[in-house]
Amino acid sequence: MNDASNKDIYLAGGCFWGTEHYFKQIKGVVNTEVGFANGHTENPSYEEVYTDTTGFAETVRVTYNPEVVSLEFLLQMYFKAIDPTSLNKQGHDEGTRYRTGIYYTHDEDLPIIEKVFAHVQKNFQQPLVVEKQPLENFYAAEAYHQDYLEKNPTGYCHLPLSLFEFARQSKAKK
Repeated sequence: MNDASNKDIYLAGGCFWGTEHYFKQIKGVVNTEVGFANGHTENPSYEEVYTDTTGFAETVRVTYNPEVVSLEFLLQMYFKAIDPTSLNKQGHDEGTRYRTGIYYTHDEDLPIIEKVFAHVQKNFQQPLVVEKQPLENFYAAEAYHQDYLEKNPTGYCHLPLSLFEFARQSKAKK
């Protein structure tokens, strides 16, 4: 499943349950893992992150096949699922753990991220508050958080169900 040609991007889009489920629908995404990124403690638990004292954001590691889907397309889809002008809040979820962010592990991804940011910014008068930073650290969340909406189809999600269908129908772009 984790072929050497696959790449990772780490996306914080509010509650990670819905963000993960959304990206799983996109053709070319080969794996997802929910966890916590860019905080200042080691191996935090969900309960610790929930206190908003660890600096972590709920984040999804998206592993994708760049032969099937481009990073640019994934980022375009990301911006369709968030309010990029809402600081530390997505839907009804509030707190620094719900901030939005794009965390990359390869410097060559930054120009693509910058390009998509610039395009999205044209649609807003206020500045985007989405972090764009190198990944400092990532810790997987507990097992019950992984694939949460597949295990709990009626579980809480801040994203509208229509967005999941939109992602399923999307035509991946290389």
